Order: sequence, then C-alpha cells, then structure tokens
Amino acid sequence: MSIPAVSDLDWSLASTVRSYPEGEAYEALRDGHTLLVGAAATTARQRWQFNTGPQGLELTWRGADTPTVKDVLAALEATFTFHPFLRECTLAGATPWPEALFRLGALRRDERGTRASREMLWQLPALWCPGASGAIPLQYALSTQGRRHPLRAPKPQGLIYQRYMPWLGKTFSFRAVDPAVDLARIHRWMNEPAVAQVWQEDGDLDKHRRYLAELAADPHIHSMIASLDGEPFGYFEVYWAKENRVAPFYDVDDYDRGWHVLIGEPAFRGKAYATAWLTAISHYLFLDDPRTQRAIGEPRADHVQQIRNLDRSGYAKVKEFDFPHKRAMLVSLLRERYFTDALWWPRVDAPASPSAPLTAATPAPLE
Repeated sequence: MSIPAVSDLDWSLASTVRSYPEGEAYEALRDGHTLLVGAAATTARQRWQFNTGPQGLELTWRGADTPTVKDVLAALEATFTFHPFLRECTLAGATPWPEALFRLGALRRDERGTRASREMLWQLPALWCPGASGAIPLQYALSTQGRRHPLRAPKPQGLIYQRYMPWLGKTFSFRAVDPAVDLARIHRWMNEPAVAQVWQEDGDLDKHRRYLAELAADPHIHSMIASLDGEPFGYFEVYWAKENRVAPFYDVDDYDRGWHVLIGEPAFRGKAYATAWLTAISHYLFLDDPRTQRAIGEPRADHVQQIRNLDRSGYAKVKEFDFPHKRAMLVSLLRERYFTDALWWPRVDAPASPSAPLTAATPAPLE
C-alpha cells in the first residue's frame, strides 16, 4: 500500500528509524510486519514481529537469545515512531525480559502481560541523553543576586542530547559550546542582521569572547550548539528560571527551566526545522531533571513567527511583561502535557476512525 507524503512533517513512507540507547547508534528497519533492529556499527539485526489483536499492537521478539536493554529500547522507540498514535503496546516472545527495563519504567507487568507505555518511554534519559544531570540531592543556596534556589548539577560537557527526527530523516543533537571551536561561528551568527535585530548582541569578536566567558562562569545557565547530522546551525542557552531575571515576573518553581535560541544558518529556518528544535529543547529540559515540571520562554512580544511556532509546539501564552531591554511574552509548557500529548512529534490530529484518511504523521497501517 503506497501512501503519498502529504507535508514536510510527514514520515508515513519512512522505513528506517535511528535510535541511540545509552549513547550507542542503533538502526531499525521496518519491512511489512517485521522490524529488524541492531547496532549501526554491525550488520547483525535482531528480528521482531508486529501483530495486532484484542490488546492492540503486540511486539514479539523473534531473536535466538534474550534481548539486551539497548535492543528493547531501540525496538520500542521504532515501534512508537512507526505507530505514532499508539499509547501502549504489549511485548511477547522473550523470557525473561531484562529486569533493568522494569526498574527504568520502560516495561511493566499487569494482568494483560508485559506492557510498554509511550509516555513513560519518552521520559527515559537513557534513550536520548544518557549524560543527563539527573536529580541531585536537594540543598538550597543563594545566588549572587540574593535569590534562594536549589544547588544545581555541574554543567554538561560534550554531547548532551540526540534524537532522530523521522520527518527530516536526520539526527538532531545538542552539544556543549566549546569557545575554542565555536567562537568564530557564534560571532558570525550574532552579527547576522536578522539575529542581531532580536538578540541585540552584535559586536566584535572580543565582545563575544567575553559573552561566552561570562556564561561559562554563571552556574545557572549553559550554552549549546544545535546540529543536524553533525552540521551546526543554531545556538541555545538553557537556564534555571529561579536564578534568572525572569523570576520576579511570575510564580517561579524551584525546577522551572527556560531557554533562548538563535538560528544562525538561514538554510535551517522553516517549519520542519523549527518543529525539530522546538520539540527537542522541550524534551531535553524535561529529561535533564525529572523534577522540572514546566518549561518557559520569554520571546519578544513582537516576534510573531517565534510565538506562532511556540503555540504549535504546545506552549501556552501566559502574559506580556517588560524587561529593561524588551517587551516580552511569557510562555509555558507543562511536563504532563508534553508527554501525555506526545509533543516530541509534530502536532497532528488523530484519525477519527480506523477508516479515516491518514494525516501527516500517520504511517501506513499494517496490511
């Protein structure tokens, strides 16, 4: 059955998904009812089978040995990617499943058997950022501005986050800024007229060297380079809202996170790319510390396109307010909404019935 792609956010024709369980690259190939999964560095592939029944979709292990934690995580990510409207699936065929998967929350046992939840799976840092800071013990401190806040984990280094974007067929990633490598690139981006109009940080190389050095010395914020298949295209800053200048303007929680974005390469602007980085930054913030229940943003109130992108990505408009340097729009996204509504993918409407036409993100059904 051939289903034509209907938009640049559609992956209904895709047959391959990449995955990164515990940081290792995996590939999953769908061939009809069969799913072939294995580490990308090898030619070996383990066979899984899709079946439908009274419990919905069943994913059956057909390999000779017991699957590893990485095998199962990669297979589950591929299964839910190829079936984006599924919230759960049943697993069969392996005895026993690795106990670590139950401790992680990737699998659970109930009266219907061994089950996997899409909402739980996408909250596991092991699939997208195994180096996540995680929840360090709670101890309060005072910022240099006299704001009381929890101590924060050390800033991440190197590769921070990576996720395959099926509608682009590319892997999106964040890595920590390295001034020795990235200064000239960030300097060029900051002086690009469209960026300078919003960021107002254009200037010479020394200004941007000082800018990055100040961020590196500030424990409440860290900077990242965004790439697609290793090609840098954007600069992001992630901050803890409790210590940030935004804190006095709303009822801030100890673990609220916010972000700023700069898309430096014009070729990476547009709806398909914006969907990738917007869903990724929200995902990363919620994965990095499970106590983060809300992500916020404060774009310029007159940045119409950015606010429209945020709205499409699930962010709610809270209010306008005045910073010294701009009139801002406060936007907010709740953790529960992000994971319940699967906002790591483009927002599309589910079919009204099994016979309804396929929508942009819907793959072909099982024949």
